[in-house]
Amino acid sequence: MLSMYPACFFEEENGHYSVVFPDLNYLATSGDSFEEAMTMAVDCLAGYLRWCSEDGDTIPEPSGIMNIDVDAVARDIGEEEMAASCIVNIVSVDVEAYAKQHFDKSVRKTLTIPAWLNSAAMERGINFSQTLQEALLSKVQSDPAIYK
Repeated sequence: MLSMYPACFFEEENGHYSVVFPDLNYLATSGDSFEEAMTMAVDCLAGYLRWCSEDGDTIPEPSGIMNIDVDAVARDIGEEEMAASCIVNIVSVDVEAYAKQHFDKSVRKTLTIPAWLNSAAMERGINFSQTLQEALLSKVQSDPAIYK
């Protein structure tokens, strides 16, 4: 099912764009160009809607594109001077299809371990994929610098 929300694309002095979804508690992202900002907006919208749905949160209805008050949005985010550079555009995404492609997709990895470790793990019936995923998840969650 296609989800569509209006977004405010604010052009910055350096040619970058900030993107704000007024209907979604001012959910925001950005990009180095309009095209990248649109790509990031689709990703941001898909992630937000998916996690709201998974958490059982209420998802607001989208406003009509003509109902977006750019001056009010700019004022609410403290960027009044950027209102003149704003483009309001609809961002659309099929959340389920996007999630399958970008969030849920597994990736095959090849790794090398010592033979003795392989034998010991095999004897104990250890699931290599599950163990690697658990170890990577633990490492990622413990080191915020990895997210960069």
